[in-house]
Amino acid sequence: MRAATLSRPRGRAPSPVGARPRGNRARRREAAAGWLFSAPAVLLLITFLLVPIVMAAWVSISDWGGIGGPFSAGVKPVGVANYRALLTEPGLAQQQLGESLRDNLYYVLLVVPLQTALALGLAVIVSRKALRGRGFFRTAFYFPSVTSSVAVSMVFLFLFADAGVVNGAVGWLGVHGPNWFSDPRGLLHMILSGVGVTHPPGLLARHGLLGLSWWDWLAGPSVAMTTLIILAIWTTSGTFMLLFLPALYNVAGEIEEAAIMDGAGAWTRFRRITLPLIRPVLFLVLTLGLIATWQVFDQVFLMTQGNPAGTTLTPAYLAYQVSFGNQQWGQGAAIAFILFAIIIAATLVQRLLLRERGVSTFLPGRRR
Repeated sequence: MRAATLSRPRGRAPSPVGARPRGNRARRREAAAGWLFSAPAVLLLITFLLVPIVMAAWVSISDWGGIGGPFSAGVKPVGVANYRALLTEPGLAQQQLGESLRDNLYYVLLVVPLQTALALGLAVIVSRKALRGRGFFRTAFYFPSVTSSVAVSMVFLFLFADAGVVNGAVGWLGVHGPNWFSDPRGLLHMILSGVGVTHPPGLLARHGLLGLSWWDWLAGPSVAMTTLIILAIWTTSGTFMLLFLPALYNVAGEIEEAAIMDGAGAWTRFRRITLPLIRPVLFLVLTLGLIATWQVFDQVFLMTQGNPAGTTLTPAYLAYQVSFGNQQWGQGAAIAFILFAIIIAATLVQRLLLRERGVSTFLPGRRR
């Protein structure tokens, strides 16, 4: 019987023992080329992002007074004194931080869900093939997002003035409009006063957080902050609409047709099919909206400067005011890092709430 022999596969001859394959050299050259091409971007990020963050972190724990460099010999560390003055020591600094967090919290709670719902609704409308002039409506809905924030702020100051267009339109209905940018009353307090609750309960008045009583925390957004909320929703919904549109177009038509044949209505199809399929884009929109609303600055700076009575104050504007206005650079940097921690924590909580879950079915009554 003929002995079987092992045949070597045709191709490249085997490399000698100890020799380094040519592929490794090619990969090293590709990696070096990649680092070479990305080096300018990396250097820009280090110079204009990482270095300022390190400097701000040092300023937040030092006594730098704004004269000279923050790393000069005369600047001394003060530890967590700036953070302590804001978070634990009763005083004006703590009260202003509490007011800014309260105002910004109501801003976030109203703007993020409303702008997301409006953006998704607009995207659903302009994605319908039966709608004529879809290009016009997309442009019209997106136009406020590309308009200068200064111009939009000036228009809103005119619209919501004491004798402006909004109060004039409300006056036709026999209702006297408020002084939008001068009324510090919270909407929840106004509603409670309308039902006869004019004095805070003792428990809410005696206890509180960050220099504000719980009654002040439950005031709701002020009338002035309401105008900023309306402005934010109007100017940002068009941008998020464009993010939703590709996701809606990617929903397979076969799934919609199968749902229609199973007897699912429009709302059921939207809730059980469309929303689960666009979950990644929905998470992106909510995350971007959350970060942007905690960083609101330009509208406050242009329209209210935190007035009236600190009811439109935000941490971003407070950090600017404390640093450049009061020359307390350490506290201003500390406020910025407190805001950074809040944004990170809120994003993680949102990710936890919106994490992917196993879905066994899209339609009621159908099993996989």
